[in-house]
Amino acid sequence: MTSVFEAEDFDNHEVVHFVNDKKTGLKAIIALHSTHLGPAGGGIRMQPYENSQAALKDVLRLSKGMSYKNALAGIELGGGKSVIIGNPKTDKSPELFHAFGQAIADLGGKYIAAEDVGTTLKDMEYISQKTKYVFGRDPKDGFGGDPSPMTAYGVFLSLKESVKHKLGATDLKGIKVAVQGAGAVGKNLIKQLVEAGAKVCFTDVDVDRIAAVQNEFGAEFVALDDIISADVDVFAPCALGAVLNDTSIPQLKAKVVCGAANNQLAKDVHGVKLVEHDILYAPDYVANAAGIINVFYEIDGQYDVKKVMAHIEKIPHTLSEIFKIADETGQPTALVADEMARNKIGR
Repeated sequence: MTSVFEAEDFDNHEVVHFVNDKKTGLKAIIALHSTHLGPAGGGIRMQPYENSQAALKDVLRLSKGMSYKNALAGIELGGGKSVIIGNPKTDKSPELFHAFGQAIADLGGKYIAAEDVGTTLKDMEYISQKTKYVFGRDPKDGFGGDPSPMTAYGVFLSLKESVKHKLGATDLKGIKVAVQGAGAVGKNLIKQLVEAGAKVCFTDVDVDRIAAVQNEFGAEFVALDDIISADVDVFAPCALGAVLNDTSIPQLKAKVVCGAANNQLAKDVHGVKLVEHDILYAPDYVANAAGIINVFYEIDGQYDVKKVMAHIEKIPHTLSEIFKIADETGQPTALVADEMARNKIGR
């Protein structure tokens, strides 16, 4: 097994913390990429990873992305992420999350956690019984709650900005959008797109989600294998990462890619390939930053939704700056964003 330091996705991470609790079956990894701007902030993902190497790869990539995301979002958080190896439908227990909460507590405030794919507000409440460094908690207690609607709103604003820049459209009426994934964020995004007059098709693996989106919004369902090549203006990845790769990019008919998924580019070179195919890419960690912005405003105990919304509405301005520099220099938008983020975190 390759050591952490030789792992392909190791990027001078400050801390990689492995957690094993035999009693509860907890196996997890917490990665802190950078604390240059503040404690490392990022969500807790729970997935049935194929093996520990796959989990390590994911947490290294995700935590680096959080450093860049938080830097360009203009919040005083570094970048971190955690992954729990397990099936979120069958392997959860209060005791498992208590053990994970203790692992977060042991880091002494270096890691600020919140929910992510596979975890819920209820899970955060269990974790909070062992640590104060977890957010995205119940609004009844003065917190911001599930950040997914905020994330979707930020992606919606980013998509509008991207369409304006690439297609010259001042609104989304008649714009065709393919949404890959109808989970908490994807479903909220579909709702906002339909309300804005966009023509939406979508895909998902969960039959209940598919039925709910069709019934509530009348969006067209497309098979998993066909969503990439759908004849649309915008492709919005809202599931898991590495969806933009050597196989998928040539299939894209969309001229804009803007979605909520993290690590959409399988490798850095795929940002270049999108340029070669005349496709505008909204860097994922810029477009999907609203969730962590929402969490950030919980930390001081003075959550204010008006301040959160005002901050989220700055995201399109950051995207516009990235697009402008990319146009002027000929660089991929992903590279422009990465350079801006690295400068902010002192790298």
